[in-house]
Amino acid sequence: VVRVRAQLARVTTCGGCRSLATIVGQHMPRTRLSGWQVWRLLAEREPPYIDRMRIIGLAGWSGSGKTTLITKLIPRLTARSLRVSTLKHAHHGFDLDQPGKDSFMHRAAGATEVIVSSARRFAILHELRDEPEWDLLDLVAKMSAVDLVLVEGFKRDAFPKIEVHRTANGKPLIHPDDPYIVAIAADTALPQAKVPVVDLDDVEAVAELVLANAIPLEKAE
Repeated sequence: VVRVRAQLARVTTCGGCRSLATIVGQHMPRTRLSGWQVWRLLAEREPPYIDRMRIIGLAGWSGSGKTTLITKLIPRLTARSLRVSTLKHAHHGFDLDQPGKDSFMHRAAGATEVIVSSARRFAILHELRDEPEWDLLDLVAKMSAVDLVLVEGFKRDAFPKIEVHRTANGKPLIHPDDPYIVAIAADTALPQAKVPVVDLDDVEAVAELVLANAIPLEKAE
């Protein structure tokens, strides 16, 4: 079991992303372990993330550095063998398409959804037209299953969020008015805060807060 534990530590996969038979077969072909034994060994690597999709947000005023922090967090989290997806709230008129492109013309002609696909990626463009904006959980339900969803924006929704606070913004804290703020990443000391505060540049500390406070999707409101 000690040998298997050491081997599993080198397997770059996330719990629940691939079958245990595939993991054991590829990396430990001569090993005989029951399914529950392998699950237990995997669970020692990342206990909260075995076969559970979780969600947490980064909230803050525009210019606080949310996007920069997320782009630094993702490599730290994927290095722990977690599959990470992101969901970002945008302004009303955003568009990923370009006038004159075939996909743009499909939408302009009245298509509800347009899928653009290549050998490397695909994108689904869904036109709401007169429909109301989708809420957070409806959007997450459209995503592929992963270990962790990082949400940027949606700061008024009821799910755990880490507030990103930058003094130069001159904006007040969202905490403590938002009870779903579970921690703060800030560029200054905040002795008045009633939740944990870490340095905005300490990405590893923020990653630990993300892992500690992300909740299973079924518990999000």
